[in-house]
Parts: sequence; C-alpha cells; structure tokens
Amino acid sequence: MGLANRRPARRDVLRFGTAATAMLAVPGCDLLSTDPEGGGGGASSKSGAKEAPDLAALVKDGKLPPLKQRLPKEPLEVQPTDRIGRYGGQWDTFLTSVAADPHLVGCLSYEPLVRWNIESTGVVPGIAKEWDVSEDTREYTFHLRADMKWSDGEPFGVDDIVFAYEDVQKNKDLFPVFTTWLTTARQPATLEKIDDVTFKFVFAEPNGIFLENIAASGTVLTSLPRHYLEKFHPKYNPDAESLAKDEGFANWMELFGARGGLGPGNLGSWQNPELPTVYPWRIVQGIGEGNRLVAERNPFYWKTDPNGAQLPYLDKVVMEIVEEPNVSTLQITEGRYSVITPGIATLQSKPVFARGRQAGGYHFVDMVEDRMNFGTFVLNHNHKDPAMRAVFQNKDFKIGLSYALNRKEIVSLIMKGQGEPWNTSPRPESKYFYEPLGTQYTEYDLDKANEHLDLAGYSQRDDEGFRLRDDGKRLGFNLQVRVNFNPAWADIAELAGRYWREVGVDARVEVVAAELIFARIDANDHEAIMDDGDGGLIPYLNPGWYLPAAGSSMAIRWAQWYDSGGAEGEEPPAPQKRQMELFDQVKATLDEAERVELFTEILKIAAEEFYVIGTARTTQQYNIVQNDFHNVPDPFLDGSSYPEPGPTNPEQYFRE
Repeated sequence: MGLANRRPARRDVLRFGTAATAMLAVPGCDLLSTDPEGGGGGASSKSGAKEAPDLAALVKDGKLPPLKQRLPKEPLEVQPTDRIGRYGGQWDTFLTSVAADPHLVGCLSYEPLVRWNIESTGVVPGIAKEWDVSEDTREYTFHLRADMKWSDGEPFGVDDIVFAYEDVQKNKDLFPVFTTWLTTARQPATLEKIDDVTFKFVFAEPNGIFLENIAASGTVLTSLPRHYLEKFHPKYNPDAESLAKDEGFANWMELFGARGGLGPGNLGSWQNPELPTVYPWRIVQGIGEGNRLVAERNPFYWKTDPNGAQLPYLDKVVMEIVEEPNVSTLQITEGRYSVITPGIATLQSKPVFARGRQAGGYHFVDMVEDRMNFGTFVLNHNHKDPAMRAVFQNKDFKIGLSYALNRKEIVSLIMKGQGEPWNTSPRPESKYFYEPLGTQYTEYDLDKANEHLDLAGYSQRDDEGFRLRDDGKRLGFNLQVRVNFNPAWADIAELAGRYWREVGVDARVEVVAAELIFARIDANDHEAIMDDGDGGLIPYLNPGWYLPAAGSSMAIRWAQWYDSGGAEGEEPPAPQKRQMELFDQVKATLDEAERVELFTEILKIAAEEFYVIGTARTTQQYNIVQNDFHNVPDPFLDGSSYPEPGPTNPEQYFRE
C-alpha cells in the first residue's frame, strides 16, 4: 500500500519507524525533550551567548553571516547528557590505525539521515527531521531540514543526496559492488526527488530494516557535497580525466576518491581540508600533514542545545596518531586524552590506568559491549586449496579445536577474570540470544578434542606428533592477527596456537597490518584470522558471523554468490542457502517478533554448521574521561553498528 492510501491509525507508528517508537518508551530517554534546563544548570557560556565567541567575532567583522542565517529553519535540538555546556577548549584523543580505526568516524562524522539515540536503543531524527514509511515497508519518504548548509555556507539539500546515490553509489567505476543495504531482491532502490527538502527511496521488495541500516552505516548519503565534488566527476566535468592526470592521479576515480574520501582505506575526507562537511568540526589539518589530525568548529553546524545555543561547545578536536600501544598507555596515564579508542582501554591495561587516575586527572566510564565475543577464530570455508577447504568445512575438526581451547585460562590471564567462556551466540542481553550457540563445545577437554580430530579423519601423525591431512601433508594453518587493534589478540592467538599444537594441529600465528589482512580476505587468500564478533545485540545488522553474507570472512565466495543473486562467487550447500532464504525474510519485515523467530532459525543452522570458534564474551568494558571533560554518558555502547562515540552526541561534550 502506498503512502497516499495508508490508514491514519498507522501514522504515529510509521512516522518515525518502530525503532523510534520503542525508544520513546524507554524510561529516562529524553533526547527529544525541550526542557531548557537539560537536567542541570549552567549556560551556553558565562554570558549566555547563542554562538561561540570566535564566531561572534567573525560576524562582527563581517566575515561570517549572522547566526540566524547559518542555522536551518528547524535546527536539531540536542538534549545534553548531564547539563548545558559552555564554549571553548578542545577534545584530545588519538588513533591507533587511521585506515582501520572506527573511532575516527564516531568522533567526527556520525551524521546520517537518521541516527541511534543516545542509549542506542532506537532510531531518532538526524539530518532528516522526520520520515514516513509505507505499510509494506517498500517506500521511505524523508523530510530534510530547510536552509541547512554545508560547512562552507553552501546549501545542503536533496540534490546532494541524489548526487551521492545516483552519481556515486550507483557508479560502477566508483563502486563495482553495490552497497547491499540499499538493495532488495539484489536491485538498488529507486530514489525520487519530490522537492528540495523531500525525497523518497522505493524498494523492489519490503525492507523492514532500512532505518536501522542507515543509523549504522548511512553517512555515505550525507557526506558528498555536489557543489564541490562535481568538478571531479565526468558527468559534470568532461575534463575530469585530464584534471586527474594533471594532479598526478591515474584516472578520475582516484581523484574523486581522494577528494571525497571514498573506498576502503581511502582517507580523502580526512586528508582534504577543502571538502565541505555537515559535521560538528571541519578538518583544518588533515592526515598526512603530520602526526595528528585537527578539526575546528563548523560555523554552519545545524544543531543547538535546549537554550538555542549553536553546537558544538568545543572549539576543536585534536587526534594524534599513536601506533605504539605502550606509548599511548603512557600518555593516557599522563592525562592527555579523553574518550579514547576502546581497543586501547583493555582489561589488561585497566590496573595501570587505575593507578594513574589521581595524577592523570581522569576517571572511568562503563561501556556496554555490543560484540558477542572478545576474540574469535574465523576459518576460511572457501579456501582456494581444496584440501584445506575440506579441513575447514569439517565440523569435527572445528569441534576438536574448540575443545582444545582453555578458555578459563584465557579469561584469567588475558581478560583479568572479566569474561565468560563463550562461542558465538548473540549476547544474553539481546532478544536474539540463542544459548546453544554460545555454550556448545566450550569445555576444555583434551580427550574430546583428540576424539573429534580423529573422527575428522586426521588420526595419522608425523614424527613430530603433528596430524596429517588426507594428502599426507602436515595438518596446520596460518592464523593472522591484526596489529594495533586489540593488543590482547596477539596473546590470545599465541595461547590458542599452543593449545592446538598440543593436539597435533600446527597453528602458526602471524601478527600483521590490518590493511594486509583485509586485502587477503577480499582476494580470498586468507586461511584463518582473528577477529572479535560484531552483532551481539542486533545480529541482522552484522549477519556475517552467522551466515555467509556481506562482511563475512568465513566464506567470502558463498557470500558473493548470495549478495550478487548468483552472478558471482560460488553456490553454497543447502544449509547455507536456507539461511539466505531466512535472512531475506528477516530483511523484509518490520515486525520485531517475526524477525526474532526467523533469525533464531538462522542461529540454529549456525550452531549446527559451527562456522566460527569463540573464546569468551566480556562482562565488563570501560573508557577513560578527563575530569574536566563533561557530558559523556556513563555507560555508553561500543559496537560496529553504533559507531562509538557518535550516538552520544560529541557535539555536546564540553570542558569546565
């Protein structure tokens, strides 16, 4: 049923989507409140100013339009976490790996059409002030904020969304593989412009999880200013190719990516201070100009506090590039950083950080973990070597590896007791919790490990005690671990390698750069990797841990077959195809109870296939906040679907 024929009784439910409706029912959730007190006293500045002093000075000098002309007609009002803030100061934090650190996105650029609320329990307005959903969930109509502007003062509107979608996302030179969450039935959505502030996405089939996907991944639609980038695009500039050559690029796609920050590992948006944004702070010193990134207040930012004062409160954000964990640990204890990348705030480091709190002037806040596992072992079920493919697809082999892991020792030594042996079910806090997938094969039992490895067909051993494959070669594999992501992983991997060698499997641990691992996965050249385990709370947003789908490294060729509708990759066996059918149904429904029922069937098959081997799920996580740094929630959520700390509204952080 189309929008015009929708029953009025459904309007309140569909106006903001079911996730937003659920959020509004959460006790204490006051994000949309207009209470001017904001839960605490204080003022936007000592004088109660409505804009930052540096911007007021520019207005006075005639170098910047007045505030009323810079804000949209309906700014987004942000309710402070604790109290109204004051202008001034900077946020100092750091990155461990520019190309792979999601902390960068969460700190500076979490501005999608719709976003997670501060508790990350539901979807609320962002750049879109409101939206309508047809009853069949095929049509989503978004209403933007009139007179919203880019950081250079140029208008932001539907034409920018159309450009980002039609000319960038759908351009096969820029995106050879189309973004899956913008499709149904392997067909890209149709985008219809209604007017300058209203547009509609129309899907070929129902898409019940579109809003959640935008909140998790949708900034690509709102980060590409047409007025700036069209000169690098051949549709708008016939000389784009020669321009690229003149500027030292191989082709126009490389130039466009560098200027707009597109593609995996492309840092254009963080290297290019000329790129206009809709973010709280705009880049003034990009990556590559030194060992830090500097972003200063966006004078055209489109949000205010409840007193009508333009955000952000903080003048600037400074991110240092610190690739050596020991260096960052020392600098944290000296009190140099606030709201840091969670990969450094490890359980092993917590005693060190605890001892430094008084001298360093900082404190801990709790973080709720979205990940279903602290460290997982992902075997390549589509290995290019048929012999190794047979090994990794052998369930008894994987069961044997699982029984050989001394998870209690891992929890005690590496996680400082803050964990529980676990395989790969969504977390107990989730509606999608499926205990058998979490607890199966988690005992440490060498007899069972050897029994299952024998049952797998690898009972023969060489002179050194290692098992032999059917072809007579030693049974073993390379386990690759990302450097500088989670410092604990290398230690866990070394323990796992020792455990597996004790039962005759020659596991060899390699600690390598994240970029190299990702490249090997994309080329299907990996054997086994170590990762965490996203999708602990809302698994359908990160389904690749439970079935071969987008983002899955356990069976990339099966995932390619599914995502391409059979045009690419390899056709999987029946159990995987059944999971794919079920996931198509999950994506089509807006009904949460139906999603749970369908995804539980997917989890049952995942338990039977036993794709991924887990170690433990965390029971406690934390972050570090300087004592003079305010409005950081305690606790807040950490997870790939919730780009931390973005949903906590960093624009309302302040110093005092």
